[in-house]
Parts: sequence; C-alpha cells; structure tokens
Amino acid sequence: MIKLLSYLLSKGVVTQTKLLPDADPEWWGFPDVTQEPCSGCNGCVEVCPTDAIEIVDGTTPILNLDRGACIGCGLCIEACSTKTIVNTTTYAVATVNREDLILTNSGKPKVEAAKKAPRTNLHIFKESVHARVVSTGCSSCDAEIGAAGNAIFDIERFGVHIVASPRYADALLITGPVSKAMQEPLRRCFEAMADPKLVIAIGTCAITGGVHKNGYTEANGADSIIPVDVYIPGCPPHPWSIIHGVLVAMGKAEPYRQYPTTVAPL
Repeated sequence: MIKLLSYLLSKGVVTQTKLLPDADPEWWGFPDVTQEPCSGCNGCVEVCPTDAIEIVDGTTPILNLDRGACIGCGLCIEACSTKTIVNTTTYAVATVNREDLILTNSGKPKVEAAKKAPRTNLHIFKESVHARVVSTGCSSCDAEIGAAGNAIFDIERFGVHIVASPRYADALLITGPVSKAMQEPLRRCFEAMADPKLVIAIGTCAITGGVHKNGYTEANGADSIIPVDVYIPGCPPHPWSIIHGVLVAMGKAEPYRQYPTTVAPL
C-alpha cells in the first residue's frame, strides 16, 4: 500500500484544471465556418458523406454547414480553398436549439432560433445531476463518455454522476442513431424518469442519424422520439464537448451560438 501511495504521489495531478481549454491543434476534422466569401465551387458539398453542407447560389454564394449532420471527417476543410470552412478552435460546441448547429457565412443565422420556453427549475440541477446513458448503437460516443469520467477530465468534480437506472436519473444521455428497435426502449426509459428531467443528445447519430439517416431502420436521431434539451455534435464528441453540454443542461455554462441572441438557453 505504501509503495502504491508513493507511486501515485510521484505522478502528480493529471486532472486538467482549466475548464474548456482551447482545442488541441491536432484535434483535426471538426469544422467551423468563417465569414470569408465562398467561391461556390461545390467542392465541399461533393466530398461531404452526410450531406451536411449546402451552397445557396446567388450574387454571393452562401454556405450553410450543419454540425448536427457532420461526422468530422475533415474532407470539407481540405476541399475549401477560400478558408470559408476551417478547423474549429473550441470544444464548447453544445447548443440548446437544433438550429444553432447550422453555421453560415451569411452574416446572420440561417433561420431564427426556435424559442424554447424559459426553464424556471434549472437551479435544482446546478449542484449535481444524475445521468443515465442510453446507447442505441454508438460505442465510440459511449467510450468518450467513459473518458469524460477518467482522471484527466473528471466529470464528477462538476457534480455529474452516472447511474444505472432511469428511475434514479435527472438526465438522459443518448448516444447512437436510435433505430426502430431502440425507439420504444428509449421512450420507456424517458417515461420512467421523474420530472423535471433533462435529455442530452450526444453525437451526430443521436442528433440526425449521421451516416444512418433516412435508411430502412428509421435511424434519424432522438428528437423525433422524445424532446431534446441539449445537442452535442461530433462523431464522437471530445470529452470536453460532452462536459460542456452537460454543464449547459445544468445551467452552469453558456451554449454555443454562432450569432448570439437574447433567447433564453432553456
């Protein structure tokens, strides 16, 4: 025991103390949209495997990129010669409105953000939240949730605890595309939770179905099955992005908005 304690003390503290640091330069592939003019060459549209990008032709082409459908392959970043699409510099990408995941170089939001009714009970989650993970088919996102609980990220220091039953849970963390076979189990899990409760869609598949969308399994994400409070894009999201999304749901962090508005977060 003394040898073990000595070994652990010699390693020092590995937990990252800075909350939501800037993204590692080597974290390649998750896109951001700048205000640089788009040439309209359609190179990014042609290489995108999930149809996450559209270019609206006009006097000045407008590029819209849906992070909710993006799998972070990085092909669009390589294809963009105008630097309208670049690598992101932040892990804080979670949103409370689905529309806020759609980035544009037009200088204004593609669509008006849907106004959710202000939540008056968020204060009860600020100190701690118990979360139940429902995996509908994404081991990668499950692994990143696990990584968020390791000694480096230590999600529990923010009062977030993973529980085994929805009856003990305040929040539902959903991963995977929610195919037909998992839609009813997900619905039952949601109904088994006591009110008030939170729902967080983690990863591209849970938001839109990703590469599985519009297939025969009807795997088009979670929000057509149950109401979603927070969306965390990525394939899979980085542990810091997962932590940011959970903190947003708890009312302890601001959601990402390309064009900030006065709409209440939840």
